[in-house]
Amino acid sequence: MQKLSGKNLALVGFTLFSMFFGAGNLIFPPHLGAQAGSSFLPAFLGLAISAVGLPVAGVVAVAHAGGLDRLAGRVHPMFARWFMILIYLSIGPCLAIPRTASTSFEMLVPLLGGGREQQLLYSALFFGAAFLVALRPDRLTDWLGRILCPCLLGLILVLFAGCLAAPPSAAAGAPAAEYASLPVVQGILYGYQTMDALAALNFGAVIALNIRGRGVTGAAEVEKGTVHAGWIAGGLLLVVYAMLGWAGVLTGAAYPGCDTGAQVLTALAEHLFGKGGLLLVAGIFIIACFNTCVGLIACVGQYFHGLLPGLSYPVLAAFFAAASMLISNLGLAGIIRLSTPVLGALYPVAILLILLSFVPGLEKRRGVYPLCIGFAAVQSIAAALPLGPVTAAANAVPLAAAGFGWVLPALAGLALALAAGGADPLCRG
Repeated sequence: MQKLSGKNLALVGFTLFSMFFGAGNLIFPPHLGAQAGSSFLPAFLGLAISAVGLPVAGVVAVAHAGGLDRLAGRVHPMFARWFMILIYLSIGPCLAIPRTASTSFEMLVPLLGGGREQQLLYSALFFGAAFLVALRPDRLTDWLGRILCPCLLGLILVLFAGCLAAPPSAAAGAPAAEYASLPVVQGILYGYQTMDALAALNFGAVIALNIRGRGVTGAAEVEKGTVHAGWIAGGLLLVVYAMLGWAGVLTGAAYPGCDTGAQVLTALAEHLFGKGGLLLVAGIFIIACFNTCVGLIACVGQYFHGLLPGLSYPVLAAFFAAASMLISNLGLAGIIRLSTPVLGALYPVAILLILLSFVPGLEKRRGVYPLCIGFAAVQSIAAALPLGPVTAAANAVPLAAAGFGWVLPALAGLALALAAGGADPLCRG
């Protein structure tokens, strides 16, 4: 049985990192650093939990379960179908894919100027190129892992090295109000915005396809390679987040008026390299966003091709690229506003699916997954969506003010299921 060589494993790990590391991964760590200031370390710990630990755990959970459909099917087959559709749409054309183009375009505005016509032209070129690369999902390792990922890491290292050599500030500033108390919790919630825990539930299929493209066909070896690639990607994410976050700490102290991570990195680049720094930051954003866009188009196109086999993968990939191009022209601020309630509703379910999968034997206990996840979903959906009195009641649950109102309902569902006992003869997850 052929095994994945060390070189190929590194390439696959770089590919998975490239798929993860997109718009949100660039803008949120430096913004967190700028806002957290002297509370950076506990805030970064929270970010690492939700934006590194959960995505890696998600890759591992799906690989061990044999696919997201089997993992989510532990709740109910119908739940699995609709949950997967919602996940693919959220990380696909509705939120994450459009964000890649809108974010990278904003980094070109200082160089080329803004305007609707320029944004439309840029998004057409951006998604056209991404579609062409995504046409061969089994060859993403060649593009993302071998070429674009090393380029991206090299540019980020140049920026961070410059920050260490000529720091914008000698010390961290005072934390913003939201980071003055419970910075760990704020960091966890902020990490949701990367959307990587949701993406992790779906990236495994494309990574497995690339591993098979390297000549590895055994199911056990494919699973092992996917898990190891997850650890490599997670290690890279942690290191890059730490660099970007610390750069944000020093830049935020010197330039306290930055409202976004993009502004933080732009201020840092101009401080270090003058107007030439804008080219450096634009290059970082374009490569990172392009990598993620390609990976997401491939994931979403493959999933819906399996769901609708009458439509070919190229047709679906083209459709999602075109739809994402149109939505991206809403602008970054509008997309982020739309994403907040969606992530608030879906993230608790994804977290519970991942965490429960690491407790051996729970899938055999009747009702554990349905009750635990069902109770949590009722609270998270009601709290995230504008449902009037229902939303008010959901936000009155203990821990809801901190963003964890779903925890107690989940524990109640788990306790109820365990008290009822009994194994489920239909559960083979």
